[in-house]
Amino acid sequence: MNNKSVPLTGISSVAIHAGDRNFAEYSHLTPIFATSTFVFDTAQQGMERFAGEDPGFIYSRWGNPTFRVAEETIAALEAFNITEADGNPVQLKALLHASGQAAMTTMFMSNLKSGDTLLSHFSLYGGSHELMHKVLAQNGINTIIIDMRDLNVVEDTIRQNPAIRLVHIETPANPTIQCVDIEAVAGIAKQHGLIVTVDNTFATPYLQQPFKYKVDFVFHSTTKFLNGHGTAIGGVLLGKDIDFMTDKAWKWYKLLGGNSNPFDAFLLIQGMKTLEVRMDRHCSNAVAVTDFLSGHKAIAHVNYNGLSDHPDYTTAKKQMRHPGAMLSFELKGGLKAGKKFIDALQMCVRAVSLGTVDTLVSHPASMTHYGVPREDRIRYGISDGLIRMSTGMENIADILNDLEQAMEGL
Repeated sequence: MNNKSVPLTGISSVAIHAGDRNFAEYSHLTPIFATSTFVFDTAQQGMERFAGEDPGFIYSRWGNPTFRVAEETIAALEAFNITEADGNPVQLKALLHASGQAAMTTMFMSNLKSGDTLLSHFSLYGGSHELMHKVLAQNGINTIIIDMRDLNVVEDTIRQNPAIRLVHIETPANPTIQCVDIEAVAGIAKQHGLIVTVDNTFATPYLQQPFKYKVDFVFHSTTKFLNGHGTAIGGVLLGKDIDFMTDKAWKWYKLLGGNSNPFDAFLLIQGMKTLEVRMDRHCSNAVAVTDFLSGHKAIAHVNYNGLSDHPDYTTAKKQMRHPGAMLSFELKGGLKAGKKFIDALQMCVRAVSLGTVDTLVSHPASMTHYGVPREDRIRYGISDGLIRMSTGMENIADILNDLEQAMEGL
């Protein structure tokens, strides 16, 4: 077993060993604890577990050993090499959910109440947009959407709206791949005593660690790059206020019923072990795809933060290890060309989601952002002809050949 007194110096080592446990029967890999409930040796032990005095498990909706390993691994990845002001390593608590939507719901509902206002950026995952404007709104929580890349607008909006309690950042944003300066926005928010949350799904802890910038909560759809294989749905909420995470956030988590399941947690644990090597290949392929698209006659423009003329290039370079595997592009022929291109793909996969080993291509206007009103989409930069691409790990020549043939005649 791993000697916990020896510090791990690389992120792949953390991904593989951070959740190590001395399981019964000396199991090499984390077992799938496929049980709904857990037994007590005595009534006293049961009472102590319900009182929180005994750390043992009670019921899998409340926690499970397989969940725990996944949670500890993700927390270790997000906290890797980050220290507090006193020099001590940052401590994080994670809660594994059934989906990213479930994790985001716990995050918002445990921090906001009727009458509060949430402030966020104007390019968001469609599910986030709908949650804010339908579910939160129905519960008396207002949402204000602005361009958070303009720090003057951030400051003015906060000053003019005293009901704002939480600032939510999605960066890189879906599907425009815009980057918001986490440090700058969090700095402004903290001057006003606000909570700061970050969706780190696109970047993963390997490319970006928001807790470096004094944010309060981070969440992921673990379905994406963390799992990496498209085999399981999941989400995780992480926070650095351990008391809040083990009390209020955990209560919302268990009462909303958004817990993961042992099999999906097991698949996530296996996927994370190859996070670093996968992301390196995803990212190098994305750069090659961007170079190809940027010079193609059928392309109006490419959204990728690795391009030196991209408006968010400096922000991405500041807070990300690499611009990432996600990109989007606009075909000159608009909606008609976009549909023709999508239909002509032969190897790249027509699908929503992202972060799997294969290249996934989607059309936000008719897929992920179908539920967002068209006028909002256009205002946010999500045009009718925009194509989003999650660059996979295939041989780069095959990806480029497929894109080339699909754009013939456009």
